[in-house]
Amino acid sequence: MPTKLTLRMEETLIKKAKKHARDNGKSLSQVVSEYFSLMDQEKSGVNEDIPPLTKSLIGILRGSEVDETDHRKTLEEKYH
Repeated sequence: MPTKLTLRMEETLIKKAKKHARDNGKSLSQVVSEYFSLMDQEKSGVNEDIPPLTKSLIGILRGSEVDETDHRKTLEEKYH
């Protein structure tokens, strides 16, 4: 069950965080929750063997309308 959490930060950091969330189509609560989840995964070693660049891409397409059909179409156009 979601529970309220109050954080105290510099106003400029809050503004940047809200903009980042908005630019990614998420709420600030979602961004913070995902960050905490990633910290837990890293601590448990779930993403231990993933290179940093690849790790930075985790979840980047979440919520997008791109799917496997789009990928196949792109490959067919490229190779045919």
